[in-house]
Amino acid sequence: MFLNSQMGAMNMAMPDVCKTPVPPAGPVPMPYPNSAQSTMANPSTASKKVMVANAPAHSLKTVVTLSMGDNAGVAGGVMSSKMMGECRHSKGSMKVMIEGQPATRLTDMTMQNAMPGNGVGATIKPAQTKVLAPS
Repeated sequence: MFLNSQMGAMNMAMPDVCKTPVPPAGPVPMPYPNSAQSTMANPSTASKKVMVANAPAHSLKTVVTLSMGDNAGVAGGVMSSKMMGECRHSKGSMKVMIEGQPATRLTDMTMQNAMPGNGVGATIKPAQTKVLAPS
């Protein structure tokens, strides 16, 4: 699979169940799609030594600081109690390490809208299409 980097991979989770205000009943759990782009990753958590197609490589320590799609669920996620929380990969390559951490790739599992993951998803769009990593 293609390695992830800071160049624009897309992570998607569905459903991200958040508590949504519905007057007069109060907050009601509703499912939302949740997406996170690798370009929003905290640069200090991306690789400082490994570049993939001229962008910092991503590993399990990389944190995408913002996920989107659950904006209407202002009372927070049912698991995380957050809205538009962070996204982290929970699975990476067993054979390719980046600065001591498993490299993340296209189709690797993600936990989105903060930890514990309110939405479980995967990387669905590659950041680049030149560098591959075995599982």
